[in-house]
Amino acid sequence: MSEVPAATPTAEAIDRIVRHDGGRLLSSLVGALRDFQLAEDSLQDAMESALIHWNRNGLPASPNAWLMQVARRKAIDRLRRSANFRAKSAEIAHLVELENAPHIANEADPIGDERLKLIFACCHPAIDRKTCVALTLRSVCGLKTEEIADAFLDRPDAMAQRLVRAREKIAKAGIAYAVPGSDGWAARLESVLAVVYLIFNEGYASGSGNHIRTDLCDEAIRLGRLLIVLRPDEPEIEGLLSLMLLHHARRGARIGEGGELLTLEMQDRSLWDRTVIAEGVALIERALKRARPGPYQLQAAIIAVHAEARNFGDTDWRQIALLYGELARAADNPVYELNRIVAFSYIEGAGAALARLKPIAMALVQYQPFHAVQADLLARDHQIDQARRAYVRAIELSQSDAEKLFLKQRLRELGDE
Repeated sequence: MSEVPAATPTAEAIDRIVRHDGGRLLSSLVGALRDFQLAEDSLQDAMESALIHWNRNGLPASPNAWLMQVARRKAIDRLRRSANFRAKSAEIAHLVELENAPHIANEADPIGDERLKLIFACCHPAIDRKTCVALTLRSVCGLKTEEIADAFLDRPDAMAQRLVRAREKIAKAGIAYAVPGSDGWAARLESVLAVVYLIFNEGYASGSGNHIRTDLCDEAIRLGRLLIVLRPDEPEIEGLLSLMLLHHARRGARIGEGGELLTLEMQDRSLWDRTVIAEGVALIERALKRARPGPYQLQAAIIAVHAEARNFGDTDWRQIALLYGELARAADNPVYELNRIVAFSYIEGAGAALARLKPIAMALVQYQPFHAVQADLLARDHQIDQARRAYVRAIELSQSDAEKLFLKQRLRELGDE
């Protein structure tokens, strides 16, 4: 779905619906229409109609229900106009039946939740993991192309091209967006977990404001809980839910009074939600006992070490460095190595850590946290001029207002040149 420009109060209302409910609306529509592209096009048609009708008549009592009803009618219109009208007659009859019949829940449906069903449907094993995750985030979860590109450390234009090629491949190959039965979940689970975690991360990475988008974080946690019900013996699901809970338990301490980001060293730990931390720690302990460690479990274990430290000085950095080492060995991801280097800086010193940055510098040249880490290490190693330059580059690359405020404060603390 394309973003609606927020030029009028009506357009702003539609934009809010797209951002907060677009994924749910599309999920329900795909389930009704059984055609992903038709659902997207029809929902976009409904949004355009809403812009006209709501401007004239005001917002309806239930905007989402209005959009769903109009989208179904738009779908019927599109099918009737199609070149193969005769072949589409059964689909039209199905839609007309849906229009006239009350919705009845399918009690035999093992997944039940419309958004989770569509995530499983989109994470098709015939499409490479990165592409299907990106496409799902764009279409089902309503994230912008720029936000998805940031998540994958890609350029927005490259990500846009990837999404276009993916849609073309799906259309040419006739890949069906069908919800798999339980025997097909395993082949898609890795991609599904990636989608859920990236939804959660976007709640904290949303750049334009200095607040956390708790709607995205809560939705990701809700999906994680549903997945545990579906696969109660899968430790990576437990690891993912633990990871999200442990991060989210610190939400009340992450932003300062001036809207700036607060690092772990600066956070008031009395504001951390200890009930949520206890749940997260219990989950990761249970997962690790299954002796099938994976990346989400290892990340959750790292956050648990932070959560259980009484203060920043008590943090077990050696344990954290070891866990990041396991992550770096298991996955070719320079971000894990960057975090391992941060942990080593509190064991070996900033100077030794700086030398460790060189092998990953090219891979992370456009990654804002790399420059922020480099700036901090340079400042701690008393290389002030170089630290200033690194902070300036980190600020240039940052998409978050809260992050920029924090980085500018650190830059000011270095004093005038």
